[in-house]
Amino acid sequence: MLEVGNLCLHYGRHVALRDLSLQVGRRETVVILGANGAGKSSLLKAIAGLVRPDAGARITFDGRNITGTPAHDVVDAGIALVPEGRGVFGDLTVEENLALGAYARRARDGARDRQAFVYELFPKLRDRMRQYVNTMSGGEQQMVAIGRALMSKPDLLMLDEPSLGLAPVVVGELFASLGRIREAGLALLIVEQNVKMSLSIADRGYLAEAGRITGEGTAQALMNDAAVQRAFLGAAV
Repeated sequence: MLEVGNLCLHYGRHVALRDLSLQVGRRETVVILGANGAGKSSLLKAIAGLVRPDAGARITFDGRNITGTPAHDVVDAGIALVPEGRGVFGDLTVEENLALGAYARRARDGARDRQAFVYELFPKLRDRMRQYVNTMSGGEQQMVAIGRALMSKPDLLMLDEPSLGLAPVVVGELFASLGRIREAGLALLIVEQNVKMSLSIADRGYLAEAGRITGEGTAQALMNDAAVQRAFLGAAV
């Protein structure tokens, strides 16, 4: 469904991505593993249309070339990004944030059903639909961010460090919800520091280093790989 090839990206003289290629199949969950500065967030931003890659890159989605496409058109193509830091509208209520997520043309039909799914997925949001988001906890704000992305009717949901700064019990609840989103038929592309948790719901993974893909494999193979264990999992294995 998603194919990225020869993706290079510069910020001025700084090289963020170098000849990067990857694929995400329909209904597949893929995780990108790598240290800070590996280019993971830049990859998601390039796919989402938030930054323009260098000439020669090719990003296709459902057979359509979306390289350099503006972000709002990428959303209408069926890709939603939950950014690092959540990016919620704190001065708006939960309900208003979700309504903004359904602004895309493709999302206007069936918005009520998707809202019901979001409230089923995150019951706390139903209970607090009229609460201002800036008065909510970090975990609740992440629920709002994911819910807003789901309201855009994506076929591919991308998440950038969704568990960052959350308590362990909240992280467990979050990944349980991502598992349910996967079961609903969406493809997921996840950048996440909690490697063990993300691999537990993934089909495949890529290893990123200094803007390149340096390895890939099934989630189970990566979980059992000694080098991956040393680099990312440490004593938690």
